[in-house]
Amino acid sequence: MSLKNKTVAFIGAGNMGEALIRGLLAAGTVTPQQIIANDLRVDRLESLAKAFGIRPMTDSAAAVAAANIVLLAVKPQQMREALVNVRAMAESKLFISIAAGVTTEKIESMLGDAPHVVRVMPNTPALVGAGAAALCKGRYATDEDLAIAEAILGAVGITVRTEEKFLDAVTALSGSGPAYIFLVAEAMIKAGIEAGLREDIARTLTLQTIYGAAKLLVESGDPPADLRRKVTSPGGTTEAAIKVMTDHKLVETFCAAIQAAARRGQELSGG
Repeated sequence: MSLKNKTVAFIGAGNMGEALIRGLLAAGTVTPQQIIANDLRVDRLESLAKAFGIRPMTDSAAAVAAANIVLLAVKPQQMREALVNVRAMAESKLFISIAAGVTTEKIESMLGDAPHVVRVMPNTPALVGAGAAALCKGRYATDEDLAIAEAILGAVGITVRTEEKFLDAVTALSGSGPAYIFLVAEAMIKAGIEAGLREDIARTLTLQTIYGAAKLLVESGDPPADLRRKVTSPGGTTEAAIKVMTDHKLVETFCAAIQAAARRGQELSGG
């Protein structure tokens, strides 16, 4: 999907907004002049304009008016305020929201009429170009709208399409998922130190092990269970470790944790 003649306005220019701007420019998807950044923090806009050559605007209504695509990167509690002044022009724009817990129906009701809305659940590895984002369209959005959103989010990682009713599960799995891996990393580093390693060595080995395992999973295409079995020799050290994890119901704990996150997502979105 080409964005050659499109202008993208970022309403909210925090870390995720910056990651998307950087990714879009690095991929050559758009030029700096095709990007408008709007934020309450003037110093933030000045910093982004200096770093990327984009157009800064302090007036959100003016930013939306000048754009074809509006990327809503504000906090959920700021959504209504962000949209209150743009209702009159909403029907001619595509709105892409990355605000957690705010449904397309809520955004549509704030905008009025029949706005084109695509909702996205990204995750923080987008900051290093390795994000995973799930997208769904609102009542009035089209497949072309989804393709445009995929072109934007695809600049910082991979995308999948899903129905909105599954976004709470997506939030629990991939949206919150990096925190689970970070917790595993914390535990591995701590265990390495307790086994006698220096902290710097434990950290280096842990991070490279997690990175290498993820890379092997992606590039081999083998199921995780198959890769685990290849590492687990009968009677060996890995088998001893896996037995402890199994006895402590690690898999069941992960499943329960993700289910809890999904339920909390439903509560926050009013579901």
